[in-house]
Amino acid sequence: MFTNSAHIYDAVYSFKDYAAESQRLHELIEERSPGASTLLDVACGTGKHLEQLRAWYEVSGFDLDPQLLERARERLGDVELHQGDMTAFSLGRRFDVVTCLFSSIGYVVTLERLGDAIAAMAAHLNPGGVLVVEPWLTPDVWVADRPHLLSVDEPDLKIARMTFSGREGRLAIMSFEYLIGTPAGVDAFSERHEAALFTDAEYRQAFVAAGLVVEHDPEGLIGRGLYIAQPAG
Repeated sequence: MFTNSAHIYDAVYSFKDYAAESQRLHELIEERSPGASTLLDVACGTGKHLEQLRAWYEVSGFDLDPQLLERARERLGDVELHQGDMTAFSLGRRFDVVTCLFSSIGYVVTLERLGDAIAAMAAHLNPGGVLVVEPWLTPDVWVADRPHLLSVDEPDLKIARMTFSGREGRLAIMSFEYLIGTPAGVDAFSERHEAALFTDAEYRQAFVAAGLVVEHDPEGLIGRGLYIAQPAG
């Protein structure tokens, strides 16, 4: 997914306040599972949340994209990191907390794979553990046929990312056009991203099917909400 842009991922998303998001996440976890000590971040990307969360937890990460994991390893040193598909993974251990943040769950693309991903994450929870999933946008919120510009202006790095939003059925389509300027010159490339537009009811059903009791925080970390779930019983 981020094959072309992994090397500039952190610069593109430098506007995110990972410290504040992680602090809020820790507070939500403490309210539901005081004393939780181990955490797995699914779709951990370059490890920016893990970098903060390891202040409170023994952390591990998991991601599909080897280029992003390479940067996470550079950042996190000896933190345990795994590569694989979030819809079908088995790490041979369980955690007090499992997270899937920054709307990465949308990349599962289909409703069936949503159920598989939630079930796989639930299978890695300790009894009384907490699963936190930050959803992607719902079908009624996504706006297609709209351009968007994101820019980065650092002394030795200039980035312009033009996004054109589209829609194909229940998929949000994001066509990214990058223009990158560095002391070595100017580079240009494209990426296409597809994220599923699941409804609230579809998210909830996936948690219930995985044997979890789920609640929804409508604001969440960045305004997209959070699903917070724990094993039933």
